[in-house]
Amino acid sequence: MLLTISTLRHPANDLSLLLLKNPDNVHSFELGFGKAHVFFSESSAENCTACLLLDVDSVKLVRGSRGGEGLEQYVNDRPYVCSSFMSVAIAQVYGSALSGKCKFNQELVDCALPLVAHLSVLPCRGGEELLRLLFEPLGYSLTCRRLPLDEKFPEWGESRYFSLELSAEVKLKDLLSHLYVLIPVLDDDKHYYVDEAEVEKLLRHGQGWLANHPQKNLISRRYLAHQQSLARLALSRLVEEDLDDLEEKDERLNLQEEQVERSLSLNEQRMQSVFAVLQRHEVRSVVDLGCGEGRYLKELFEQRQFDLVAGMDVSPTALEKAHDRLRLERLPERMRERISLFQGSLMYRDERLRGFDAAICVEVIEHMELSRLPSFEHTVFHFAAPELVVISTPNFEYNRKFESLPAGKFRHGDHRFEWTREQFQNWAKSVAERSNYQVYFEPIGPVDTECGAPTQMAVFSRQAQLEAQSSKGEHN
Repeated sequence: MLLTISTLRHPANDLSLLLLKNPDNVHSFELGFGKAHVFFSESSAENCTACLLLDVDSVKLVRGSRGGEGLEQYVNDRPYVCSSFMSVAIAQVYGSALSGKCKFNQELVDCALPLVAHLSVLPCRGGEELLRLLFEPLGYSLTCRRLPLDEKFPEWGESRYFSLELSAEVKLKDLLSHLYVLIPVLDDDKHYYVDEAEVEKLLRHGQGWLANHPQKNLISRRYLAHQQSLARLALSRLVEEDLDDLEEKDERLNLQEEQVERSLSLNEQRMQSVFAVLQRHEVRSVVDLGCGEGRYLKELFEQRQFDLVAGMDVSPTALEKAHDRLRLERLPERMRERISLFQGSLMYRDERLRGFDAAICVEVIEHMELSRLPSFEHTVFHFAAPELVVISTPNFEYNRKFESLPAGKFRHGDHRFEWTREQFQNWAKSVAERSNYQVYFEPIGPVDTECGAPTQMAVFSRQAQLEAQSSKGEHN
């Protein structure tokens, strides 16, 4: 099995410093299940590629197998695929790089590099969808090819094995940590006994990214060999270790955005604009996507126009604050039936999103990676498919009007992008065309002749609804 890591960053051969391997030599290591070899297929200032090749001894696997389960045969796929054996090799052969240590240049360790990792044969129980669910939230671009069972007999169909290439601007230590954890997760198997020590390994190598990963439950469960008690322990530890830091960061960034926009009272103007659209379209039920701490939910709930109001957010902490803001436990039963809160992600289909007249998404999409917007589009416009969708987002052109905002900076530290009016309208029109909606746009806030308004809003209506309204108007 082969793992290669490449970079084009100049000077590219700094990669050998980070890995603590002389690129002119072949380095061999004895492991409990065979040998590992590290060599460089290319090492220059322009391009550098480090190769980690595992030579797994099938006889050792059989003799050392855990009670003969899974590896009792002398012929199996373990010597030829990236599995937990590769994770062990990464830890032992690239241990210093994995821990983020380099006695030569610590600044280089802490620098994000343009890296490309290629795994020649990777087993994946879950297919390409799972590959993307695990790696794309971490910022990787994926190129994957499903391998046939036998190239000479294509009628046999495809296998569960993939050739995978990952590329991103990422620290080497983070790339190695992601591979260390996720390779056995994809394989959904480990070649050694799993106990509480594995929880510590998962937390150590998942530090800084696992707690916020949308698939952390699946990752914990598979990494810990489906031992529910260990998975619960890992998840509880993740919450304890990261909750305080996450809350402090979110509050700081939200305060930063509010201070930038405070002079314009944009929160209030956004709410009024969204509410006006919902009134105009005679909406009776609405779901707030990315409801956060429930600021807009409270305003909607207090309007008698709405028979049902719901809020969804990926953050349990935000939902707890929304629960307190709405004082749900004090509401009479009849009022309590009008509102619901639930945890979920806009990246995935969720039956609870179906059946609403309208969905609002206020200042949310800019917090998503651009690569995730197609998943958001599919969830909202194709799966939930309400009659009306209202989306607002900052107008990047207007940022120059905020004196407290440095040139070129976003309004919120967690924004992945901020669009110009043209960019937003082009995206919205293409979504509407693909999804059988029509869309129009409204500014929110004071309109500058050059920059436009500080917030831009798109209103999507299903074409069938517009045709019905037009027909009703003709009869009247």
